[in-house]
Amino acid sequence: MSDREIEEMKKLAKEALPALRDAELGRDLWPAMVERLSTQRSGMPWWDWVLLAGASAGILFVPGVIPALLYHL
Repeated sequence: MSDREIEEMKKLAKEALPALRDAELGRDLWPAMVERLSTQRSGMPWWDWVLLAGASAGILFVPGVIPALLYHL
Protein backbone atom coordinates (compact mmCIF):
# COMPACT_ATOMS: atom_id res chain seq x y z
CA MET A 1 0.00 0.00 0.00
CA SER A 2 1.20 3.46 -0.76
CA ASP A 3 1.46 6.27 1.76
CA ARG A 4 -1.55 7.97 0.19
CA GLU A 5 -3.67 4.85 0.66
CA ILE A 6 -2.54 4.50 4.27
CA GLU A 7 -3.46 8.12 4.99
CA GLU A 8 -6.85 7.59 3.33
CA MET A 9 -7.46 4.51 5.52
CA LYS A 10 -6.52 6.49 8.65
CA LYS A 11 -8.92 9.26 7.65
CA LEU A 12 -11.74 6.78 7.06
CA ALA A 13 -11.08 5.03 10.38
CA LYS A 14 -11.18 8.34 12.26
CA GLU A 15 -14.47 9.24 10.61
CA ALA A 16 -16.01 5.84 11.35
CA LEU A 17 -14.97 5.59 15.00
CA PRO A 18 -16.12 8.24 17.47
CA ALA A 19 -13.58 9.97 19.67
CA LEU A 20 -13.40 8.31 23.10
CA ARG A 21 -11.26 10.86 24.91
CA ASP A 22 -14.02 12.43 26.97
CA ALA A 23 -16.40 9.47 27.03
CA GLU A 24 -17.80 8.69 30.47
CA LEU A 25 -20.49 6.39 31.70
CA GLY A 26 -23.77 7.99 32.63
CA ARG A 27 -23.82 6.16 35.95
CA ASP A 28 -21.79 3.85 38.16
CA LEU A 29 -22.29 0.22 37.14
CA TRP A 30 -21.04 -1.41 40.34
CA PRO A 31 -24.24 -1.00 42.44
CA ALA A 32 -26.31 -2.58 39.65
CA MET A 33 -23.83 -5.47 39.46
CA VAL A 34 -23.97 -6.05 43.22
CA GLU A 35 -27.78 -6.07 43.10
CA ARG A 36 -27.80 -8.53 40.22
CA LEU A 37 -25.37 -10.85 41.98
CA SER A 38 -27.38 -10.77 45.19
CA THR A 39 -30.65 -11.66 43.43
CA GLN A 40 -29.31 -14.69 41.58
CA ARG A 41 -30.46 -18.13 42.65
CA SER A 42 -27.90 -20.26 44.42
CA GLY A 43 -29.36 -23.63 43.35
CA MET A 44 -28.53 -25.66 40.30
CA PRO A 45 -31.02 -25.80 37.41
CA TRP A 46 -32.71 -29.13 36.68
CA TRP A 47 -30.77 -29.72 33.46
CA ASP A 48 -27.49 -29.65 35.38
CA TRP A 49 -28.80 -32.49 37.54
CA VAL A 50 -29.85 -34.40 34.41
CA LEU A 51 -26.39 -33.98 32.87
CA LEU A 52 -24.71 -35.03 36.10
CA ALA A 53 -26.93 -38.11 36.36
CA GLY A 54 -26.26 -39.02 32.72
CA ALA A 55 -22.51 -38.65 33.11
CA SER A 56 -22.55 -40.69 36.33
CA ALA A 57 -24.62 -43.44 34.69
CA GLY A 58 -22.29 -43.47 31.70
CA ILE A 59 -19.24 -43.87 33.90
CA LEU A 60 -20.98 -46.52 36.01
CA PHE A 61 -22.14 -48.65 33.07
CA VAL A 62 -19.19 -48.01 30.72
CA PRO A 63 -16.05 -47.69 32.86
CA GLY A 64 -13.88 -47.77 29.74
CA VAL A 65 -14.88 -44.17 29.08
CA ILE A 66 -12.93 -42.93 32.13
CA PRO A 67 -9.52 -42.80 30.33
CA ALA A 68 -11.11 -40.95 27.42
CA LEU A 69 -12.63 -38.37 29.79
CA LEU A 70 -9.33 -37.96 31.60
CA TYR A 71 -7.55 -37.52 28.27
CA HIS A 72 -9.81 -34.59 27.40
CA LEU A 73 -9.16 -32.78 30.69
